[in-house]
Amino acid sequence: MKVVVVGAGIAGLTAATELAAHGADVQVIEARDRVGGRMHGIEVAPGHWVDAGAAYLGQRHTALRELLSRAGLTTVATAMAGDSRFSLETSGARSSAGRLPPLSAVALGEMFDLLDGVTRAVRTDAPWLTPDAERLDRMTAAQWAQENFRHTDAHRFFPLFLGEMMAADPADVSVLHMGFYLRSGGGLNYLNAFEGGAQESRVQGGAHQLCETLAAELGDRVRTGHPVRAVIQDGTGVTVRSESGQWPADAVVIALPPVLADRIEYAPGLPVSRSGARTAPGCAVKLHLVYPAPLWREHGLSGWSVSADGPLLSTVDDSPSDGGPGVLTGFVTGAEARLFASLSADEQRSAAVAQATRLFPELPKPLAFHATDWVNEAYSRGCYAALFGPGDWVAQGPSLVSPHGRVHWAGTETSTAFFGLMEGAVRSGQRAAEEIFTQH
Repeated sequence: MKVVVVGAGIAGLTAATELAAHGADVQVIEARDRVGGRMHGIEVAPGHWVDAGAAYLGQRHTALRELLSRAGLTTVATAMAGDSRFSLETSGARSSAGRLPPLSAVALGEMFDLLDGVTRAVRTDAPWLTPDAERLDRMTAAQWAQENFRHTDAHRFFPLFLGEMMAADPADVSVLHMGFYLRSGGGLNYLNAFEGGAQESRVQGGAHQLCETLAAELGDRVRTGHPVRAVIQDGTGVTVRSESGQWPADAVVIALPPVLADRIEYAPGLPVSRSGARTAPGCAVKLHLVYPAPLWREHGLSGWSVSADGPLLSTVDDSPSDGGPGVLTGFVTGAEARLFASLSADEQRSAAVAQATRLFPELPKPLAFHATDWVNEAYSRGCYAALFGPGDWVAQGPSLVSPHGRVHWAGTETSTAFFGLMEGAVRSGQRAAEEIFTQH
């Protein structure tokens, strides 16, 4: 059996590896000049790499952990010892133990209780069948917050929380998608936690190594630099076409975000599009500020911070565990990410360094600065994952994983477990491979 996999992110590479292991003749076609998709590493100092894309995992991410083990890759704990810094008021940054912001406990309790109620009500196996799904899918998270939050501090913190969890502006996602995302990821407590949660660990040396290892195993069956333009089916098979070549097959796996999948021409055409008019890219720009060492630890700080004003809405200590430089990773998300992505490189560096200096006046100027703009990345359309806007789940959800003839779908956006995470992507690739062996 011949199978073409479109997309060499972790979902596509997982599908290809599974198919090849069971005897299929596999070809992986990737638009970029690299593999990995939204798993991407950058070298911040000689021999020291950090994750410019997907990074964190927890104990529940069993499929991902199995792949890492098979690849000989290990994990390290996310460093969180020390006080946090919060800049949520005009009085400037201040330190506090733990990760809960110094805001009204009543306001935050109400916010999390309301979020928990929405999250628990959503059916993760079929969000469009959730009770009251049509109303929840019409309403944005911003509208829901406006109608339900009574306290100023809840309104202040909610966009920061949703930006951290989903890389979303509340105006971009439906309430149904918000609830689904949070429950799919393991619930509020698990998804938001470092120790014992979904952000507990990082891959030693960078998560991108997993994709590079899988691609190396596949060898010349992976072709980069070939954006796919068309997928044509007839009575005998299916052909994948790019501007520079074509590949006949018995089946195809499209392992792309929904908006990118919709840019491909299909014959026959798709009965339902993969995305809707309100489907938005995940709004994230990931920054790395590099210091001689994790100097904040000398001042009893964890490196974790949360700010009401951008560009750095949050920071975390992503320093290599084996010594070397100190790395503060900054997250620019939601509406702030769109503004930041429109700046020049010099303007981005100036704004980020100035804010880091305000947050951590104990630190010297960083030795280096790196910005990874996922908002404008042509072959990702955002990160962490696509944002399903009003109407998307009811319209597109029922067909999200349904094969279109010989065309099958993968990618973290097609996983109802751990949607938006590396674990969801791995599981989607495994599902697509199983479908092909079952149906062809």
